[in-house]
Amino acid sequence: MTSNEIRFDCRPRGGVGPLVVLSHIDGAPLTELIDNFEIAAEMQPAGEAYGGLIPAFYRFGPMQDHFSGRSTNAMGPKTPVLGCECGEWGCWPLMARITTTAELVIWDSFEQPHRKTREYREFGPFQFERGQYDAALLALNTAIGSDPT
Repeated sequence: MTSNEIRFDCRPRGGVGPLVVLSHIDGAPLTELIDNFEIAAEMQPAGEAYGGLIPAFYRFGPMQDHFSGRSTNAMGPKTPVLGCECGEWGCWPLMARITTTAELVIWDSFEQPHRKTREYREFGPFQFERGQYDAALLALNTAIGSDPT
């Protein structure tokens, strides 16, 4: 399996609000990747439903822990990798299993917990080289600082 590349973009919501963290995989925003997948699969609703995560609004804990699959387990064993476009991650999250090894980080088993009948087997998995992934997390932590508020 070919490795993907990840980057975490961090920008103020609406240009002036709290910081929003959005994952980019192979240069494409994860919101765009999931929108394209759901639209192609004729899921309803689909398109422009997801947004990035807002660390200041929720207690995700350190971003290294969150994006390493050591989440708060607020919605089970999976980790929210996207929230709703409204800013509330619990409203319409995209959840994934995040597995880390010494060499790799894998995102797979995606789900939309509010639509249990949706099938995401063909979305992903995404496999990242551990060094590149850790460097992306370090850049994210530098961007948001130790206090995301």
